[in-house]
Amino acid sequence: MRAVVLIPTYQEAENIASILQRVRAAVPSASVLVIDDNSPDGTAELAEAVNGELGQIEVLRRPGKGGLGPAYLAGYRWAIDRDYELVVDMDADGSHNPATVPDLIGVVDNGADLAMGSRWIPGGSIPGWSFRRRMLSRWGNRYASFALGIDVKDATGGFRAYRVAMLRRLDLATVRANGYGFQIEMAYRVVQRGGRVVEIPIEFKDRTLGMSKMSGNIILEALVLVTRWAVRDRLVHRGERRSSVEGGGGT
Repeated sequence: MRAVVLIPTYQEAENIASILQRVRAAVPSASVLVIDDNSPDGTAELAEAVNGELGQIEVLRRPGKGGLGPAYLAGYRWAIDRDYELVVDMDADGSHNPATVPDLIGVVDNGADLAMGSRWIPGGSIPGWSFRRRMLSRWGNRYASFALGIDVKDATGGFRAYRVAMLRRLDLATVRANGYGFQIEMAYRVVQRGGRVVEIPIEFKDRTLGMSKMSGNIILEALVLVTRWAVRDRLVHRGERRSSVEGGGGT
């Protein structure tokens, strides 16, 4: 399948060259799109320099720091406009192992609409995480799965691959969430459209260079959004059932 790897960046000058080299080694035939939010540390320029060495790397420059969700949405539109068949989402900080990209692509190639790297299925791991952080992630994912009624163990995970035909069906213009909430919303929408979701185990490693951009506010936003979506959709379904009963009956 014609694939592009999307890598959103902001202040990733310490990591970008290494991750691009590793991605190229893992999937030599895939294109790469770096989506940079006007990093003042020269991340975009470094990515362009690596393209001069490796090729098939493009940089989409955005005017300012707009967040993870909008960056990926810009990447999806870019891929759709250029008729790619598959997109891979991954971080620039080294927490996602590029050697796993062919596995994600293979899962979609074999029929899935969304392939997800999962920390919370057998074989998945998160070395070095504290007990508190493990519980926050695990129970947050369990809550999302229960509230939304989706059989996904790691809905907040950001290492994934989408079939572009499915992305075309998701009404991307209405996606509003960011951070963890964005990842959950995208998985939820795929399930709602009847898409096939497959999780594969991954080892998630924390970045060793640079600073994390994930905050407690983004986690709180995700939990609030999950609750809002769950309540909204339950009310909609209840209204549909009521309309069906009231509209029924004989002649």
